[in-house]
Amino acid sequence: MTPSDLFSERPAGEGKSPLADRMRPCDFDEFVGQEKAIGKDSVLRRAIEQGEIQSVIFWGPPGTGKTTLAHLISTVTDSTFIAFSAVTAGVKEIRGVVASAEMNMNLNGRKTILFVDEIHRFNKAQQDAFLPHVEKGTIILIGATTENPSFEVNSALLSRSRVVMLDKLLEEDIKKIITHALADEERGLGTTPIELEPEALDHLAAQADGDARIALNAVEMAAAATRPGEDGVRKIGLETIEGAMQKKALLYDRAGEEHYNIISALHKSLRGSDPDASLYWLARMLEGGEDPLFIARRLVRFASEDIGNADPHALLVAVAAKDAVHFIGRPEGDLALAQAAVYLATAPKSNAIYTAYGKAKEDVVSRPAPPVPFHIRNAPTRMMSELGFGDGYVYPHDNQDAVAEQSYLPSELKNARYYEPTDRGYEAKIKARLEKWRKILADRRRRKK
Repeated sequence: MTPSDLFSERPAGEGKSPLADRMRPCDFDEFVGQEKAIGKDSVLRRAIEQGEIQSVIFWGPPGTGKTTLAHLISTVTDSTFIAFSAVTAGVKEIRGVVASAEMNMNLNGRKTILFVDEIHRFNKAQQDAFLPHVEKGTIILIGATTENPSFEVNSALLSRSRVVMLDKLLEEDIKKIITHALADEERGLGTTPIELEPEALDHLAAQADGDARIALNAVEMAAAATRPGEDGVRKIGLETIEGAMQKKALLYDRAGEEHYNIISALHKSLRGSDPDASLYWLARMLEGGEDPLFIARRLVRFASEDIGNADPHALLVAVAAKDAVHFIGRPEGDLALAQAAVYLATAPKSNAIYTAYGKAKEDVVSRPAPPVPFHIRNAPTRMMSELGFGDGYVYPHDNQDAVAEQSYLPSELKNARYYEPTDRGYEAKIKARLEKWRKILADRRRRKK
């Protein structure tokens, strides 16, 4: 089959703008999903319909309707719509937009909506340039971002805008959007008979991972690659959709919100001793393009923070995984991380080291720093020896079980106890050992009396 044969009869819409662009909703009745944010009873929806829209920042994953909502708001409020690029424009262009907005308002009383996609890419100077004009109402700013605005948008601009969080679309939402696109004769593929098999639609909705744009692009590609049958119908099956999707479109941004969400999920799955969940989140990070050495560093930290001496080998395994990843790279190194993750998840858990260090650190930062007791100071010179350095030190190896009855802390902290081992794993042995030593010291003190 030649390319000319394959595409000799193309579905409606071929040669126009992409299906995802053509199928942007023209009104709120066509908009699918986001009921909580923009549903009929939402505060934002009522404000828009009453023409009282203020600056807003839409925060959510790709393909959830951020740009579409900006267009709808401008249409419903009969405002001038200006799209602004955070990548190519600067403060000079902002001044031009403001001048145009002022002219619109003075000539015909029409508001100007300035839409900034990927607003998180704006630098501080660009964001600051908006402030006085947003505050005066010269422009209504609508920003769209996949990043947490708390981290990426300066506080002054954030305080003058309403942040609306959009959720990833549900599979049922994706199905509605696809079904509509297949039926729409004006903007969609409705003039060409297309039959999307149920299992293909299910797979498409699942693999789009809440991104309507990905789903529409895939169905458009599948339709173009499917030859009509004898009855003139293009029957799109599961295999064709799998080919169009290629692989699951993972939502993951190494520098963004999802980065922190998923590493948190991995850490908590390890702490919860769930090897299956740990492997899943590990795979999500690796397949999403995360730096494997970042994951390795987190595993090393986990080994000390949540396992500690309950299994001292955990730290060795984590460090070995880090070395393996550094040595052989990906994808071979993925298995070393998987092995370490399973080991850490199934190891006995203890945060005693984490807690103990926190207590010691608190004493260090909150109390005056007392001098090191003289009896545990070294005396490498004659002068230091004459000054009493090392006087009274008891050599532990000269005593039963190598335990000496002397304090190693400053007198102000003489009875401080930071490390409290648990009864889990190897720490149970450490706990028994410490109890034995304390009993030996107590017996000695009792005999002296």
